[in-house]
Amino acid sequence: MKPITIKDIARELKVSVSTVSRALQNHPDISEQTKALVRECARKLNYKPNVMASNLRTNRNNTIGVVIPELHHHFFSSVLDGIEQAANDAGYTIVICQTGENTEKEIKGVHTLISSRVAGMLVGISKETTNYHHLHEVIANGIPLVLYDRPCPSLPCDEVISDDYAGAFSAVEYLILTGCKRIICLASSSQLEVSRRRLQGWRDALQRYDMVADPSAIIECDTREKAIIAAPGLLQSDNRPDGIFCVNDDCAAGIVHVAKILGINIPEQLSVCGFSDAPLCRATHPMLTTVQQHGAEIGKRAFARLLMRINGDTKIHQTKMVSTDLIVRETTK
Repeated sequence: MKPITIKDIARELKVSVSTVSRALQNHPDISEQTKALVRECARKLNYKPNVMASNLRTNRNNTIGVVIPELHHHFFSSVLDGIEQAANDAGYTIVICQTGENTEKEIKGVHTLISSRVAGMLVGISKETTNYHHLHEVIANGIPLVLYDRPCPSLPCDEVISDDYAGAFSAVEYLILTGCKRIICLASSSQLEVSRRRLQGWRDALQRYDMVADPSAIIECDTREKAIIAAPGLLQSDNRPDGIFCVNDDCAAGIVHVAKILGINIPEQLSVCGFSDAPLCRATHPMLTTVQQHGAEIGKRAFARLLMRINGDTKIHQTKMVSTDLIVRETTK
């Protein structure tokens, strides 16, 4: 069946199309009786307005585009939940493009959102992305842009991010204060600003306590699968670490899994700390110490910042940081 249009309602009620259109828009020139008849007929015929066509006519759009790296990742799903709640409260709907951490998908999604004339865009940059021309296009098209979680200093736009540096520093400091002498950092891609900030937190915490931040102690390993592959060699080496700071919880869970298989006691022989506070932190045995990021709060603040831009705020672009908290559980002393 073809979608019901206002022409079908007009034909049913034997009135003009313009009368139906104005009645549905609650126009003051249309009587309350006619409005009620039109609304009842629309309900009976299961009429659904064509929002995109309406946006094109009025040049107004209450749709926000959200570009997200991974929907299955707890942190990003938390951010999305915060965005959705805030958008719903403000009368906006969201359209989601998932990139799977792939630059080509990110570019395609951004171009689709530009073509759809979204009112604004919230973007979590893919960890593969090194060229930001498509995001400059967003700005060139007059679409307000806010980055969340992953900042990009070269883009003239607002950012809402975790205080990654402070979170990493506090985690590594805790490992040091509880007796760890050799602390490895399992990091993400060095091209990601978020990874560089966490790495700097690890480095500065070690230097604060006169410990060597050995470059050989930095290993690019940011998934559970990579951690499971890297862990045996790492944990069975002559220079075995007694503390591991991981860029995320998935990676930390992989380390804990392998350590248990090898008979390494956690936390007596090895302390492990993750980053994000995903539900799996309470599902591992022992339960995982981690840095809590408050993803939903990041999502809410990112939308609030975007809404200010949509409503005409022209103040200088800002980077807003959401504080982190160290959650101590059972994988550290």
